Amino acid sequence: MKRAFFFAAALALLALSPVVLCAAQKSPKDTKPLPRTVWNLEGGVFFATDGKIPGGPCFRLSGQVTALGFFENLKRIDDDQGTRYVRGTEAVAEFPSRLDVSILIHDFPCSFELKDRISGSWLTKEEVGKLKIRLYWKRGVELRRTTWVEPPRLLIRALEPNIKPEANDVPERYEWNITFAMSCEGIPIEDSLVFMLETPDGTIAARTSARL
Repeated sequence: MKRAFFFAAALALLALSPVVLCAAQKSPKDTKPLPRTVWNLEGGVFFATDGKIPGGPCFRLSGQVTALGFFENLKRIDDDQGTRYVRGTEAVAEFPSRLDVSILIHDFPCSFELKDRISGSWLTKEEVGKLKIRLYWKRGVELRRTTWVEPPRLLIRALEPNIKPEANDVPERYEWNITFAMSCEGIPIEDSLVFMLETPDGTIAARTSARL
């Protein structure tokens, strides 16, 4: 009799279990929607990172990606529907046929401790002149090599110290401004543009990306 009772109780529990499971599951209307985020992309894309010459000085690499008229009123929207790019009521799916890129390189401390800043070295024309710029389009984990449409323009500007030292033993310091244009025909707007600075032996001195 006890065995029959336990068997009947188990059957009753199995019969009730779908009801319990259904009650535990949330209906779609009870699911909280993702917050809607709108990013204003007016002015283009900005990027920045810190780099280091192996065994030498550190530096800051920053820059901007622009295109005539393309970024005006351009917005990125993230919500329950995913990510999309719009300009007013117009959906934007691809980059324009041309992008203009500017890169600025200048000294940056490897450490903010005073003893390290006093003894630290600075970027030289020779060191920066040996670096190679590598450009890639990135989608997921895939990198696709790309390049500029014409040779980059380079401007080297000497930096004057805020306070002139009495002794003329302060090393000259510079900043490097590199500008170039890229062909982007048919590139999806979701792809990101990856910048790498490599030393002659292939060591990556800096890496960053520009992503909308």
